[in-house]
Amino acid sequence: MTLTDKRWQLASPITPEADNNLKDYAPTLRQVLFNRGIGTAAEAETFLNAPLPHTDPFLLLEMGTAVARIRRAITDGERIVIYGDYDVDGVTASVLMVETLRALNANVDNYIPNRFDEGYGLNKDALTELKQTGAGLVITVDCGIRSIPEAEHARSIGLDMIITDHHSPAADLPPALAVINPKRDGDPYPEKLLAGVGVAYKLACALLKVAGEPLDPESLLDLVAIGTVADLVPLTGENRPLVRHGLALLRATRRQGVLSLLGVAGVPPATLNAGHIGFIIGPRLNAAGRLADAQEAFNLLTCTDVFKAGALAQALDDRNRERQEVTRAVQTRADELAGAGDPDKLILFALDASFNLGVVGLAAARLVEAHYRPAVVAGQEGEFTRASCRSIPEFHITAALDECADLIDHHGGHAAAAGFTVLTSRYPELVKRLEAIARRELGGKDLRPLLNADAEVPLVDLQASLLKDLDKLQPTGYGNREPAFISRGVLAKSVKAVGKEGAHLKLVVSDGWVMMDAIAFRQGHWAGKIPPKLDILYNFEMNEFNGRQRLQLNVKDIKASEGGL
Repeated sequence: MTLTDKRWQLASPITPEADNNLKDYAPTLRQVLFNRGIGTAAEAETFLNAPLPHTDPFLLLEMGTAVARIRRAITDGERIVIYGDYDVDGVTASVLMVETLRALNANVDNYIPNRFDEGYGLNKDALTELKQTGAGLVITVDCGIRSIPEAEHARSIGLDMIITDHHSPAADLPPALAVINPKRDGDPYPEKLLAGVGVAYKLACALLKVAGEPLDPESLLDLVAIGTVADLVPLTGENRPLVRHGLALLRATRRQGVLSLLGVAGVPPATLNAGHIGFIIGPRLNAAGRLADAQEAFNLLTCTDVFKAGALAQALDDRNRERQEVTRAVQTRADELAGAGDPDKLILFALDASFNLGVVGLAAARLVEAHYRPAVVAGQEGEFTRASCRSIPEFHITAALDECADLIDHHGGHAAAAGFTVLTSRYPELVKRLEAIARRELGGKDLRPLLNADAEVPLVDLQASLLKDLDKLQPTGYGNREPAFISRGVLAKSVKAVGKEGAHLKLVVSDGWVMMDAIAFRQGHWAGKIPPKLDILYNFEMNEFNGRQRLQLNVKDIKASEGGL
């Protein structure tokens, strides 16, 4: 019996050759490294130490053009405006570029559009206003790669534009002075999966390199870490060392805004990890743009006054609580509208004109998590329908939207997440097209979540020494998953639902010799249904509560052992 419909996949055993090459590491760590494509001592040393990459930023296409134009603007005292997206990636990228340019004595301001009044990305009215108020150069961060009409408008009014972005380009690029994006066709920069803040960091490195580094570019890595983790960019390649070194800065941060935010969130700076960014810090910073104005998050990250920072941090914490309530309401309604109980539905749609557009992406993510189908959650604004999409590995949502570009006013995103704006009159046809694409791409596939495990481990092996070894793999997250293990035939000694409305499951499990605490988040509904003998798939972690540390299993899935019923 499986309590959920998830599939388990256990990694292949380490080869004798790799086992010998990695003999200086503990056996379980060897297997985990092998599962990540590491089979030699040199590869292991590089992966575990995560040295900062020093790839030449001028490998990015048109970087030289961008740097030359920015330097001319600085020399001439020209007003530069950083135009950023309203999510954490865009906000941190905006802060990074403003700080870099101020270190170079530039006349620089920032602009972040309002999600509700202006929508995503560049808009012509904002560009016109920036030009009229004296801007001569606009640098986009985390947006603009598909803004062809807006770039044409900027050119027509005499406003120079440099676009930096990491979203997938369309066939045609916007006619900007320079377009910096490692995903461009033919771009030689080796790392293609940088976040928006990562691309901005490369521009900053190039500027500072030419200027003789009046600011140490590595001092900006705390911003890179926050934006990269919050945007769910894979923690592989260059991203992993960038985030790792950024986390080290955050643990000893001198940014008053970050200190204040950690304070209201109850996170001791010295313990900060990527998970804290993803689940605690990122949502609070994002709450500004989801419910009000993302400039609030920018102001917090740049604030140096302890009292102002405290007030800003508390305001964001309050907004995040409000965001949680709004999300729950939208999620409940979206689940009703999507009709996810129909097994023939391969892509889910939920449209309600009253939906708060700031949280539709979160609602779509919850639909994917609950039903393992691509999901589109949309609200309406005037004559337009605006939607956020989330997807599964088997379905590239942005590629699907590309096939429907003739119907859509604006769209863009990644393989797993996207957004679009469409005339409401065209929305039904768009739904039909996307459903047809989903049938083509997903028909006949086993659409159940796949959970990967690194090894089978007896409970007796779950010692603090193993956790210390696994800590060397940090930061883990999207694209570099936390190690997962399977223990079979364990006994459920205690089971109870905990948390608000019994949402979570608290267990004590034993192999007859060792007893371990375990927590299964969002699985409280299994209380009273758990068989006494289990197979469990979990992450091994340290639970810190009220200053006490205790080894714990973070259970991702449960199955009944053979003969356990």
